[in-house]
Amino acid sequence: MAQGSDSARATAVVMIALLCVLQFHVAESAVYVVGGGSGWTFNSAGWTKGKRFRAGDVLVFNYNSAVHNVVAVSAAGYKGCSSPRGSSVLTTGKDRVTLRKGTNYFICSFAGHCQAGMKMAVTAV
Repeated sequence: MAQGSDSARATAVVMIALLCVLQFHVAESAVYVVGGGSGWTFNSAGWTKGKRFRAGDVLVFNYNSAVHNVVAVSAAGYKGCSSPRGSSVLTTGKDRVTLRKGTNYFICSFAGHCQAGMKMAVTAV
């Protein structure tokens, strides 16, 4: 019976250690409001300067959904201000996006908005 108790204790220790690691990871994530008080708007690209983003951080895009949206695109979509057919277009005006490792690209797909500077590249380590 002593072996069963030791096994149960070892399992409990492993579970507690895993929970601590998961808690630490969750506590590491940061939430950023894109554009600060101005929100997601024209020339938001400069907002990223001086910030260090990590994979798992959350970007909050606040904007007027009647005149803007958010589309996650590839590097080519960012450069050419285009979103491929079937892209997920966010339209709530209070969208939350979790960053993945590498460069994450976003544009507004309303006609002319991306070309006028409503696009952003965020690199997460």
